This record gives sequence, C-alpha cells and structure tokens, in this order.
Amino acid sequence: MTTAVKANDRLEERFRLWDHNGNGVIERADFEQEIEGILSRFGVEASAPAAEGLRGAYLGLFDRLARSAGTERMSKEDFVRAAESEIVSKGDAGFSEVLQPTIQAIMTIADTDGDGRINPTELERWFDAIGLSTAQAADAFGEIDTDNDGVLTVTELVAAVRDYHLGKNDIPLLGV
Repeated sequence: MTTAVKANDRLEERFRLWDHNGNGVIERADFEQEIEGILSRFGVEASAPAAEGLRGAYLGLFDRLARSAGTERMSKEDFVRAAESEIVSKGDAGFSEVLQPTIQAIMTIADTDGDGRINPTELERWFDAIGLSTAQAADAFGEIDTDNDGVLTVTELVAAVRDYHLGKNDIPLLGV
C-alpha cells in the first residue's frame, strides 16, 4: 500500500470519527461535539482555561479545513481533499502548522504536572481518554520518544500524528 493510499485511508477514518451525528458531512457542530467529548473524557470543566485553548485549536482547525474545502458542510471527499491540501501534501510543515495547535491543546490538558511535556503516566491518561489501553500507551511511548529522554515534546507528538497519517505507525493520538 502506498503512503498516499494509507494517508487517504487514515483521513477517511478521521472523517468517520469526526462525523459525530453520522449525517455524512463534517460540520462545526461535529467539532464542537469532539471538543466536549475530549473535555469530558479528561474530566476538564468547560470553563477551564485549558478547555478554551482546546476549543480555539479545534475550531481553528475546522475553520481552516472548511475554508480549504470551500464549505462548512464537508463531505468525506471535501474533508479528505482539504486535509490532503492543507496538511498531508505539505509534509512536516503542514502537520506542524495545522495540527500542532490541536496537539498542543490536548497536551496541555494531559500534562498534569505542568512541565510542558508528557511523561509515561500522562500518556496513559491520554490513551485512556481516547479509548486505548495503558499497555498500548507504554508501547507507543517508546516509539514516540525518539530522543529517549523519558518525556514527549509537542514536536515528538506532532511527528507521531504525521507518521500515523502517513502509515508509518499505528498510534492514533487524536482518538479512535
């Protein structure tokens, strides 16, 4: 399977996960539901500063994809085309520019000790919140921690999301 085919498969899966009401299009309401789900699973109050950061990042991502698609009601084809154009085709720069704010916002919520990095316990919490097991978190941590310093930076997490969408790993940090 080529990288482009794998990326499209992963984008189609992301579409399915973000189409919360199952109506065949991604709308702002789907992203709002995603935000509320993340906050709920992490046990974060909707009025918390971290919640505002998550809301801003996710809705900014939605707005960018919707602008690229030319519609605020993205079909699967619209979404895949916009994500390919805005993120995947731009490689590292696209993932950093477009997804880093979202990953940073989730990281802020998961970073319970406030050191700006994710340790193994915090990644377990992250995985629990997205429906994955702690055993998967332990395995993923070793793969994501590319500098082997025992913590994960936003750069390492963005690289892991990029590698997931390019079919280089099977670590779905943005949820299952």
